Amino acid sequence: RAMERRRRGGCFCLLAVAVVVVAAAAAVGEAKLSPDHYRRTCPRVESIVRSAVARKVRATFVTVPATLRLFFHDCFVQGCDASVMIASSSNDAEKDAPDNQSLAGDGFDTVVRAKAAVEKACPGVVSCSSGPSWTVELGRLDGLVSKAGDVTGRLPGPDMQPDAITVLFDGNGLAVHDMVALSGAHTVGFSHCARFAGRLYRRGAVDPSLSPSYARQLMAACPPDVDPTIAVDMDPVTPTVFDNKYYANLAAGLGLFASDQALHDGAASRPAVQGFAGNQTLFFEAFKEAMVKLGRVGVKSGGDGEIRRDCTTFNS
Repeated sequence: RAMERRRRGGCFCLLAVAVVVVAAAAAVGEAKLSPDHYRRTCPRVESIVRSAVARKVRATFVTVPATLRLFFHDCFVQGCDASVMIASSSNDAEKDAPDNQSLAGDGFDTVVRAKAAVEKACPGVVSCSSGPSWTVELGRLDGLVSKAGDVTGRLPGPDMQPDAITVLFDGNGLAVHDMVALSGAHTVGFSHCARFAGRLYRRGAVDPSLSPSYARQLMAACPPDVDPTIAVDMDPVTPTVFDNKYYANLAAGLGLFASDQALHDGAASRPAVQGFAGNQTLFFEAFKEAMVKLGRVGVKSGGDGEIRRDCTTFNS
């Protein structure tokens, strides 16, 4: 199958179709999360958000990987508090950090549109923070701080080894099994060539863990002088389907990032990779559990947070 080349303007890639939906959340003076948090104050919040997100997904599939990645990047820096949404006139907020420059605008736009729809029905009740669509735990406040410098060292990179990534996940209360499950989000989405070019051209040799035929496809799509806006699919087999093919790809040397491929090669992570590759239901259940756990990271309470009127700006 020919490698698909995709051109993106600006940034590049909280949703997988039928798996994840942006779910806004807020609390007053407490960090207690509950699926019933808005039963009285905004009972239609989930249906309102679903409709807004569905419209966005129909407009562009990039919405799916973009919002998934946005959720992850938000939660791993100061907790799940929508601090990554803040726009700074001096370009020093979380979204301006180098590790967040590749976040696609469609992810931000999805949250902004969902928030606008909710504000019309329930003004000042629901915050901009987000969670998964299964048993959605609601009750988050939006953060009061967003600094680019806080991002450094908190997000896994494309060349990191499992041991280093495990440390990051462990620091957020997530186990190796969660790490492998959440990595399955790479079953959808795209990456700019620069993020993995080292595997093709570093020291004049191709990373031996790459399938030779896959390496040739990548080199054709991403030559050394490639346009920096060019991106390729994370999953070369089923790029627009949220499935377990990502894990089978790793066994065949089709992991786009070195950090992806290392999950298959690492002794601690390989059992989960193999289990998910052979059983999609097992993967889906593990992914949902891990997303719920991720959504509990760093929840703000009391004076540590607020309910933003505009997701991209602090209230004061």
